[in-house]
Order: sequence, then C-alpha cells, then structure tokens
Amino acid sequence: MTSGWNEKDIPDQHGRTAVVTGANSGIGYVTARELARGGARVVLACRSGARGTEAGDRLVTEVPGAEVELLRLDLGDLASVREFVRTLPYDRLDLLINNAGVMALPYGTTADGFETQFGVNHLGHFALTGLLLPVLLDTPGARVVTVASGAHAMANIDIDDLNSERRYHRWIAYARSKTANLLFTHELSRRLATHGSDVTAAAAHPGYAATNLQSVGPRMAGRRLTERFMAVGNRFFAQSPDTGALPTLYAATAPDIAPDSFTGPSLGGYRGSPGPSWRAPWTRNDRAGELLWAASEALTGVSYDALKV
Repeated sequence: MTSGWNEKDIPDQHGRTAVVTGANSGIGYVTARELARGGARVVLACRSGARGTEAGDRLVTEVPGAEVELLRLDLGDLASVREFVRTLPYDRLDLLINNAGVMALPYGTTADGFETQFGVNHLGHFALTGLLLPVLLDTPGARVVTVASGAHAMANIDIDDLNSERRYHRWIAYARSKTANLLFTHELSRRLATHGSDVTAAAAHPGYAATNLQSVGPRMAGRRLTERFMAVGNRFFAQSPDTGALPTLYAATAPDIAPDSFTGPSLGGYRGSPGPSWRAPWTRNDRAGELLWAASEALTGVSYDALKV
C-alpha cells in the first residue's frame, strides 16, 4: 500500500455508481462526498429522510455538480431493505459500501425481531448485498466494502445464540456483529472466487474516529457520564471523520485491493493513512463463515442463489 494515501489519490470515478449506507453523517457522509467528488453517481442510503436530505444538500454545496440521490433505507427492517432494492433505478452498481451501523446499544430488537446490533450491522447488510447481487455480478469490477471494527477482537460469534437471547452485553454484542461483518466478507469472497466472479468483497475499519456512533448508546441508556466521556475522547483523541473514512475509500477505489482484505489506519489500527489491518483468526474460519451464511439466509429469507456452493 502507498504510504500517506489520502482522498486526493482516489482514481477517477466518472461513470461509476455507488450506494453508501448510513451516508447522512460521519464516515458514511465523507465516503459519499469523496466518491461524488471523484465523479461517481452516489446513492445516499439513509434511515432518516430528513437527515438524508440535509446531508445531500450539504454535499452538493461542498461538491458543486455532484450527482447524488437519496433513497430511504432502514437496515433494521427487512421490508425497507427490499423496498430500497426495488426502487433503486440503476442497472449497474460499481460500489456497495455497507457502512451504516449502531454500537453498544441497550438491548432491543429490530422490526423483524433480531437483536438490534446483529440485525442492523450484519443481517441488514447481508440482505441488502444479497438482493443487489444480480446487478453487482452484472457490473464489471464491482466491489462490496463492509465497514467492520477493530472491536471485533473482543468476541467471536456464538452460532447458537446469534441474537443474544441467552445473555446480553452491549459491547460483546457489538463485537460479535463486527466479527459477523468480517466472516461475511470472508465467505462472500470465497463464494465469488468459486464462481469465477470479478466482484471483490473487502472490509475496512476507521480506527478511532470522532462520529456520533459513540454517543448514541450511552444516550439511549441514560448514561450521561459515559456520554460525556465519549465526547471528550472524540474531541481530544479521535481522528476526524475525514481521516477515518480513508480506509473505506481505499478499499473501495485503490487498484490493489485483494479479496477478503481488511484495511484500517496504519498507526496501531487507530490513526493514520490506510494500511493492512490485523484481524482475529476466527474471522477467516471457513466453517464459521459457512454456518453464519446459512443462518443469515434462514433468518432474512434472502438466498444468494447465484453463489450456491
């Protein structure tokens, strides 16, 4: 990888179409903005129409002439995922950026009854990618980039308790959802290779970046001291969302990205320009990937028929 890589190194994106989930703020917004700056047509896939509209207006102000479109997407509701795919008006999709996520929330469930972090962070993106698979396969050189986290190292998945029904700890549930992101990338890469596809599946993480992700969980739980602590950390120790988005942008656009790679900040995995990132060995376990894949198909009702093994 090139030392010091930044957004100015993004290759020309004219003629490409990208979908970025969670594009209304933080890493997602910066990713969408820089892809649009490079010339891509970008779909902002956002849960809130109001916040998505505000983000779109801000983006075209920062990047005059940007080609952006807002479509509503609630990853915690499989009906919304299906409606998003049904209404997506394009017959090519060069980049799918599975960026949206929640972190360390109090226990809750999605519209479909899944534990919220597993449901939004993994199952929603699993369903979205599967439903978009036909157009991805029809687009030469398409990429699927899933945003995971270094926090995946705190916990492997429990295939017998994917929805944390036996015991719930907000940080363990978050870590398991991020392990699921990496196992999904691993198994998707394996299946794409088996079928001779040139679609690349890769993962990235932002390190410690100052976004609203850190404050939502404490606010929902009424933990004011924790919320203030997170705010102090974001202000004095975290890197900016602009820098935090670089690993995602690298994974999405750099020519030398390998299937099943994991890109993150090069300085200890927390800060700096993009580089190869350490990942726990269980995130490359073929059997775990197969089991999670089968469970995800069963839970979402989304079958990757073109990639059957």
